Amino acid sequence: MDVDIPMGGDDHPMKDIDAPNGFSQPDNNAIDDDDTASEEGSFNADSESEPQDLALDQMRRRGLLPTGVCYDDRMKLHMNADFSPNTHHPEDPRRIHEIFKAFKKMGLVYTGPSTELARIIKECPTRYMWRIPARPATRPEICLAHSPDHLSWVESLEHMSTAELRELTRQYDQGRESLYVGSMSYPAAMLSAGGAIETCKAVVTGQVKNAFAVIRPPGHHAEFDAPMGFCFFNNVPVAVRVCQQDYPDICRKVLVLDWDVHHGNGVQNIFYHDANVLYISLHVYQDGIFYPGKPPNSMTPDGGIENCGSGAGLGKNVNIGWHEQGMGDGEYMAAFQKIVMPIAKEFNPDLVVISAGFDAADGDELGGCFVSPGCYAHMTHMLMSLADGKVAVCLEGGYNLKAISNSAVAVARTLMGDPPPKMEIPKINKEAARILAKVQAHQAPYWECMRPGVINVPDVQKLNANRLHDVIRNAQRQVLQSKHNMVPLYVQREQLYKSFENQVLVTPNLHDAKRILVIIHDPPQLLAQPDVVDTTLESHNAWVVDGVTDYIDWAVGQKFGVMDINVPAYITHDEDSDSYIPASNEKALQQQLQSLVCYLWDNYLQLYDADDIFVMGVGNSYLGVKVLLLNRDCKSRISGVVNFVTGNLRPVKSDIDGDLSSWYKENSRVYVAGDHACWSDLDLTRKVNKRRFGTVVRSPMFGLNKMMQGHAEEAQEWIMGRTSENSDGDSTEDDKPQ
Repeated sequence: MDVDIPMGGDDHPMKDIDAPNGFSQPDNNAIDDDDTASEEGSFNADSESEPQDLALDQMRRRGLLPTGVCYDDRMKLHMNADFSPNTHHPEDPRRIHEIFKAFKKMGLVYTGPSTELARIIKECPTRYMWRIPARPATRPEICLAHSPDHLSWVESLEHMSTAELRELTRQYDQGRESLYVGSMSYPAAMLSAGGAIETCKAVVTGQVKNAFAVIRPPGHHAEFDAPMGFCFFNNVPVAVRVCQQDYPDICRKVLVLDWDVHHGNGVQNIFYHDANVLYISLHVYQDGIFYPGKPPNSMTPDGGIENCGSGAGLGKNVNIGWHEQGMGDGEYMAAFQKIVMPIAKEFNPDLVVISAGFDAADGDELGGCFVSPGCYAHMTHMLMSLADGKVAVCLEGGYNLKAISNSAVAVARTLMGDPPPKMEIPKINKEAARILAKVQAHQAPYWECMRPGVINVPDVQKLNANRLHDVIRNAQRQVLQSKHNMVPLYVQREQLYKSFENQVLVTPNLHDAKRILVIIHDPPQLLAQPDVVDTTLESHNAWVVDGVTDYIDWAVGQKFGVMDINVPAYITHDEDSDSYIPASNEKALQQQLQSLVCYLWDNYLQLYDADDIFVMGVGNSYLGVKVLLLNRDCKSRISGVVNFVTGNLRPVKSDIDGDLSSWYKENSRVYVAGDHACWSDLDLTRKVNKRRFGTVVRSPMFGLNKMMQGHAEEAQEWIMGRTSENSDGDSTEDDKPQ
């Protein structure tokens, strides 16, 4: 195949001769762009093809392969048949025009006189991108990835009247299909698929070192038997199947990396059972709400991380579905470093095809993400380390003309050999980090590189294993029972009992105690140092740190009755099978705490004849203090509140009880870690000093257990100073319960 260099522009005039698929034969070296073609810029292929071919052969022998680019102006003829006002569509013909225009503006393609061609080829063989001619795909090529009926349906558009096309557009531009049609949609789609084929073939056969196909309409949503999401034919699968068929010895295994902000459902489903195609998609998922969402008659969306392939293709499908829009360089670079590149290297492809949608780019309102051109360059550079650098980039989505142009230029420069720009990588979103951990766990059974640090829970469960937090609580119970005769409190509600079996421990004769300390706390902190080589963890390199025990020992020594409420970060279920389960979010934790603390107050604490009840909240579980004060009229029975906070600091304010915030301010000590975010901003500091946050004390210590230890004497003296027997002598009027 010959690769032509463009002489001055991108557009191709139409000739009055017959050509397949509704198009006239193009002159691939003609000029248009924004300026009128001139004689100086025109190129006679017959007169110049021989020196160009010889020069290209010399380049290849010297190992100096150029970067290819495929573009054809005729793909702009796919337009919306509805020409009524305000019918602008995101999939605009200007998308490819602006990208190629940017390539020319940045000097990536040659636009000078044809007389300089031979000299440029000889002296600067890789200075410009070399033109790969586009041609319409053939029917057999399309049917490698699509059904004949689907091909016939797309072909039928060419013969419809304008009224029929408008009506069809109105039907298909609703809901999941999201498609517009026109009289030239079929030939443009055939040319788009053909451009992808020729681009991939040029890379596979070594005509060019890598290439960029600036093509439309896009393809990655098109299913085997249906159009969808601006797409008619799925360009990348068609091109991959052609290359695998035509060059089985040098193109057997193919990686398709899809960084479009939308999941490429069509690519996934076409290759879902294929062992020789690894499909990796980074996309916004939003629990399946974000487009393309759920397929018809399906209970689950295509883009979930649990979709890992099937049959021979099991493990060859990797979905990295973000929980929300707003992801940027930090999340995408982390995904590449932790998931994409390790799996891709283990797969060891013969060819890399990038489904390059640029709608995750900063500035694209439809995508709502913030990936910079520099990040696209870095991702491209990493992928170029695979398959001996054989990378073909095929344009997919991207609807902000400036954003897609800047991003495409960054990718093209990287393909041509420019180093990616230096960039500051922001911190990764915490939920995104958890998603990457979940992806790793789902892919661990299929990829050795994903296994370190991941536990196969079903296999472990067969070995009569227990979750460590349950083991630790049982050990705590035994220690407290031995030291202070504390026993589990039976919670007489089935749901609560299953959730909090052994989690509430009380000292004997709690109901007779005159002073009671109620501690609502997080589980003990786990500290462990895994082996740096194989990540194994030995028990002698792990510690359990529990700052609550010292307070229980002190309280028992002061003749307090103690109710110890251990609130697990997650409640174990028999059916749990994930290797990593995040802690309960604040909303779920608050609901859990409300049920428990209100039950304990109603059935135990308010019935006791104690003179003083003190409540202590530790860690995230201090929210239990808040929900108790808001949901029960209990402040007259509570002598004081002590909280230790390292996470979210929440106010205590009631629309029903207007005095609650004042009471909380006068009857609390809220120790907040010295590195808490509330101290980083003067306005925040002023805010937390308001009465609804209690009497906030800035601790010089960092970390929950260090803070509890450092303030133990102070907190214990404050509690003792507020007991009934000391209130008349040692405490001030302001220290008494109101």
